[in-house]
Amino acid sequence: MSPGDEHDSFGGVGGSGQTRTRLPEGNSGDFHGSARRPARGSRSLLAVVGVVVLLVTAIAFANRGGGEPATTAGPTSDRPGRATPTTATGVRPVTGKNGQIPTGHTQNTQGAQSAATNYAVALGSVDMFQRGPRTDIVRATHDPAVTDALLKRLDASYTADFLTSIGLDANGLAPSGLTFVSRTVPVGAKVRDHTATTATVDVWCTGLVGLAGTGSTKPVTSTWFTLTQKLTWVGGDWRISSSSQTEGPTPVNGDNRASVADEIAEAVEEYGGFTYAR
Repeated sequence: MSPGDEHDSFGGVGGSGQTRTRLPEGNSGDFHGSARRPARGSRSLLAVVGVVVLLVTAIAFANRGGGEPATTAGPTSDRPGRATPTTATGVRPVTGKNGQIPTGHTQNTQGAQSAATNYAVALGSVDMFQRGPRTDIVRATHDPAVTDALLKRLDASYTADFLTSIGLDANGLAPSGLTFVSRTVPVGAKVRDHTATTATVDVWCTGLVGLAGTGSTKPVTSTWFTLTQKLTWVGGDWRISSSSQTEGPTPVNGDNRASVADEIAEAVEEYGGFTYAR
């Protein structure tokens, strides 16, 4: 079963009410885009699967069950639903790292937002398509109580056949001359509810996924989604206990000219990602 197949079944697990995403047919062409934008329903399989990487974390936990965290009202500035700008608040940003993933988030709503946002970036990265790096990411971002079961499910999903179907080799690497792109870019975050040791955080994101370079038949495309992470305070930091994803909010496409594949490949290689802290 591929990650895409698991995602399609996730919508019906345990009556969870999560959304179901159908995987559309792939696109073709040598360019990142064209003057004529494809219909929304014909987004490439690769684009959807890349974003679904973030959803796979939810699948294992949906079958495990578990209750909702209790809601505890905090100070006025921390109450769920109250909009706050993504700016510095005076609390020192995280300074530690577990590999490439920030650690040491503060035990408050600000720290929960930073953790959820940083984890969204890691779980939407190219490294999730390679077994060794994927294991490191999952162990660095998730509650140890759930990591082993999740890793087994992920390893069973990212088979050589599946990776080949999206243009990668059996090790999750792009063909020579092409650059595999998988990036999640957070736009904002909000806390839905929290206690001293639990939090539910929504992270609104846009994603870039595809193969960039001359001759690519799976051009880099973008999508919008909201990732909801349930976090637990364990081992001195926030860790994911479960997650889910819904489509949008999606803005109207602008009139920007789509870049050719080589321009996208060059940009991905030259522009690094960010560590997010509120």
